[in-house]
Amino acid sequence: MHLLINIVGFKVGWVSSVMGAAAQMPWLGPVVFLIVALVHLRQARRPDLELGLVIAAGFIGIWFDSFIVAMGWVAYPSGQFSPMIAPYWIVTMWMLFATTLNRSMAWLRGRSALAAALGAIAGPASYLAGQKLGAIQFVEPTAALTALAVGWAVIMPLLMLIAERLDGFQPALVEEEVSTS
Repeated sequence: MHLLINIVGFKVGWVSSVMGAAAQMPWLGPVVFLIVALVHLRQARRPDLELGLVIAAGFIGIWFDSFIVAMGWVAYPSGQFSPMIAPYWIVTMWMLFATTLNRSMAWLRGRSALAAALGAIAGPASYLAGQKLGAIQFVEPTAALTALAVGWAVIMPLLMLIAERLDGFQPALVEEEVSTS
C-alpha cells in the first residue's frame, strides 16, 4: 500500500507541477509536493534522513536546471525569480522525485549502469512531455536534449547512491546492532 501511495503521489505531483506551470499557476506543484512530502516523511522510520535526501535532490536540481537555463537551451514560461535560475516549481519536482528513490525506485539500487541508461532516456522524455504540455520551451532542442541525456545519465546513479546513504525506510544501524546483541 505504501508503494502505491508513493507512485500515485509522485504522478499527481508531476502532473500538478507541469500543468500548473503551463497554466501560469506555478505554485500548484509545490503545494502538492508539500503534501506528498509530509505523507512520505510520516511513513519513514528516519524522516531526518529522507528529508536530507529531498533537500540534496533539490540542490542538484537547482544547479542542473539553472545550468541549462543559463546556457540558453531551455526557457520556462512561469515560476522563475530570475531568467538565469531554474523556476521554483521544477526544483520542487526534483524534490518530489527524491521521494521515490527509497520507495518505488529502490529496485534500481546497486545498478549504476541501468540507472544511467534509465536517466539518459527517462530524464529527457520527462522534459519533452513537459514541453508538449506547455511548461517548458526548448530554445536549442539539440543542445538541451543532449545536456539532459548526459546530465541525467550522471545524476541518476548519483541520486541512487545518495538515497542508499540517506535511506529513512531501513532500520537504523544502531537498532540492528542492539537487536543482534
